[in-house]
Amino acid sequence: MGSTSDKISGLTNEAIGNVKQGVGKAVGNEKLQAEGAAQELKGETQQAVGDAKSAVKDGADKLSDTAHRKL
Repeated sequence: MGSTSDKISGLTNEAIGNVKQGVGKAVGNEKLQAEGAAQELKGETQQAVGDAKSAVKDGADKLSDTAHRKL
């Protein structure tokens, strides 16, 4: 999965997790709240992976540009 798709999936999971937590709290369903918290954490992790992939790609691109300029 690319960095952009990781970030999008992360945002989606985080949003769904927040909704599940809110609904679970509103109806008094602790299981749904816990599922929402887990999904939100999954989304945050996916976003972090996407950010890391972007950083690695940016670093590799800069290194490649520098190498080409020196040739």
